[in-house]
Amino acid sequence: MENLSRRGLLTGAMAVAAAAATSGGLAKAAPGSTAPSSAAPGSTAPRPETAELWREFSRTPYTHPQIPYVGRAGHKGGARFPRRPVVANVLKYGATRDGSQDSAPAINEAIAAAGRAGGGTVLVPAGTYRIDGLIHLAYSNVVLRGAGSTRTTLRATKNLTELIGPYGSRYGGDKSSWSWAGGLIWLCPKGRWDSLTRAIEAKAWPFEGWTGNKRDEWDTLTGVEAGRRGDRSVTVTDPARLTPGDLVLLRLADDADHTLLAHMAGGGPGPEAYTWDDKTKLTSYVPYEWPVRITRVEGREVTLERPLPLDVRPEWDPRLTTHVAPLTGAGVEGLTLEAVETPQSPHLLDKGHNGVTFQCAYDCWADDITVRHVDNGFGLVAASACTLRRTRVEGRGSHHPYFCREGSHDNLVEDFTIAARTVPAPAGTQLHGINVEGLSSYNVWSRGHMEMGTFDTHRGMPFANVRTQITVTNDGRHGGDASAGPLYGARFTHWNVTVTNERAGLIKLDEIAPYSATVAISTVREFDQTDVPDFTGALHSRTEAYGSPGGVRPLNLYEAQRGL
Repeated sequence: MENLSRRGLLTGAMAVAAAAATSGGLAKAAPGSTAPSSAAPGSTAPRPETAELWREFSRTPYTHPQIPYVGRAGHKGGARFPRRPVVANVLKYGATRDGSQDSAPAINEAIAAAGRAGGGTVLVPAGTYRIDGLIHLAYSNVVLRGAGSTRTTLRATKNLTELIGPYGSRYGGDKSSWSWAGGLIWLCPKGRWDSLTRAIEAKAWPFEGWTGNKRDEWDTLTGVEAGRRGDRSVTVTDPARLTPGDLVLLRLADDADHTLLAHMAGGGPGPEAYTWDDKTKLTSYVPYEWPVRITRVEGREVTLERPLPLDVRPEWDPRLTTHVAPLTGAGVEGLTLEAVETPQSPHLLDKGHNGVTFQCAYDCWADDITVRHVDNGFGLVAASACTLRRTRVEGRGSHHPYFCREGSHDNLVEDFTIAARTVPAPAGTQLHGINVEGLSSYNVWSRGHMEMGTFDTHRGMPFANVRTQITVTNDGRHGGDASAGPLYGARFTHWNVTVTNERAGLIKLDEIAPYSATVAISTVREFDQTDVPDFTGALHSRTEAYGSPGGVRPLNLYEAQRGL
C-alpha cells in the first residue's frame, strides 16, 4: 500500500466535507444577515450555485492563493465557552446595584478573589452599577458574568485619561493613544498591565504586544527549520524546552531586502519593487510574532494547533520564543457598559471612554456585551484566538467601534452590530468601523449588521483576514499614516456582503488588494474616499458573483471552513 501524507489525508477528508458543506443549510440567520429568504411553497426560485472559488479552496484549503484558512479562528478554535463554577458575587464584596456608589473596587476585589482561587465565575447580578474606575480582568480562567446585556449595566463615570493619565503616541505628534488602546473593561495579564501603565504614567510610550514595552522580553526556545504556509508541523533544532500545551511565539524577522514583508503581500514583481525602507511605522511592527499552542512533540517534529500562517525561511531567522505571561481562558459575559454621554472628541484626541479591550490575551472571549456612548468599542491589541460573540456598539457614535491591531491574529468576531449613532457627528470627528491593522492576520468578522462604518483597513499591511455575511451602510473612512505602508497584504476575502448605499470603497477589493477575493457582494460604485493600489502590476485578485449577495454557496465562508 502506498504511503499517504498527513496533508493528503486531510485534503481528501476536506474534499468530502466540502461536498456536504455546499449542500446548503450552513449559515445561521442573524439580524441583518444576507442569507436569502426561504422560497414560498411552489416557488421555482433557483438554489444558489456553489462558488467556483469555494470548490478550489476545498481542494487546497491551507495554501489557496487568494482565500486564507480561518476555520480555526477564535477561542479554542471556535469551541463553546466553558461554564465555570461561581466563586464570587460582587454584592458580597460591597457592590451596590442601584448606582448610588462606586462599585469598581468591589468588582475588582471579587475578580482578584476568583483569581486567587485559581479561576471561576464572578457574578454581577441584575442592576445598574456605578463604576468610577476601570474594571481590570487580570487573572486566567476568571469570567465576569452579568445577568444579560439588558439586565446588568456598568455605568462608567470617568475616562482612561482621568484614571491613568494622558497617553501619547510612540511615533510622535499630539495624538492620544486612547484613540486606539485600552478599555474601561480591560482584559490583560497583571504583569503586562502593570508595566504598560507604569510606562504611560512615565510618558515612555510603549510597544503594546507580547514581548514587552521595548519588545525585548523574550527568550529563544529553539530555532525552526524551513516550512511552508499551511504546514501543521515544523522541524526544530532542539525540542528540549518544548512541551505539549505550551503557548509559544513563532518569531519571523525581516531581512535587508524586506522579503518577509513582500511575502506577506503575496510576493512577485509588485511587492518586490515596492519601497519598504521609508515605511518606518510598518517596519517597527516586524518581527512578526504569532502565538500558538504546541499540541505534540515527537523528536524534532513539533505539531501546532493551527497551520503556519506564512512560509518559514532561514533568511527570516525563524524561532520559537517565550513571551510575557499571557491571560488565557478569561471572559466577560452578559452586561452593558455605558460611558458618560459626552460629545465625540476630534479625530485622534479621544479621552478614553472605551469599551472592552483584550490585550496579550489568548483563548479569551466576550459574549452578549453591549457598549454605549464609547469612543472606541471592542479592542483586540496583541490578542489572539479570542472570540467576540453577540456584541453591540450603540449610542452617540464611536471612532473605532471595533479595532484589531498590534499583531492580533486568529480572532473571531461574530453576530455583531454597529447601531446608527443617536446624535449627529460633531465636526472634526472620524468614523471607521471594523478595523484591522499592524500586520494582524487570520481574523474573521462574521454575521454582522453595520448601520454605519466601513471595513476599515488602517494600513500597517494586515493580511489574510475575512469578512463574511455582513450587511453594511458603508459610510465610514479608513485611516493610517503613509509611514504604515500598504492598506492590504495578501489574501483578504470579502464573501457575501450586502452594501445598502452602493459605495464600493473598502468593500470591493479586486482593484486594490493583492491576491484577494471578492465574492457575492452588492453592485457598488466609487464615491467618497477612493484608493489606488499600493503595488504596481497585476494584483492576482479574484471576483465572483458580483452583484449577487447571497447568490452563491456557502453563504458564510468561515462557517463553511469550520465544516471542513
